[in-house]
Amino acid sequence: MPKSPPRYPDAFREEAVALVQAGERTSPQIARDLGINEQTLRNWVKRAEIDAGHGAPGELTSDERAELVRLRRENRVLQQEKEILKKAAAYFAKETL
Repeated sequence: MPKSPPRYPDAFREEAVALVQAGERTSPQIARDLGINEQTLRNWVKRAEIDAGHGAPGELTSDERAELVRLRRENRVLQQEKEILKKAAAYFAKETL
């Protein structure tokens, strides 16, 4: 199984994005100097633009994506709890007859 790429600190990511946005050098040059993949740097820049409110309509910011993940997880737990309660109610209804 391939090794997963290293997780870069947030401060490193922010500095890399700031270098790209400054426009003094090209993205490939900055990526090479920092020792990261060009596509990784492009992804960071795109995510920073979306988080700043400059994304296309319908694109979720990082906060919105995190909230969506949390809500989906919560929804899944609530559905499981509902199923358990339905089974328990059916069991106890059968016992009382």
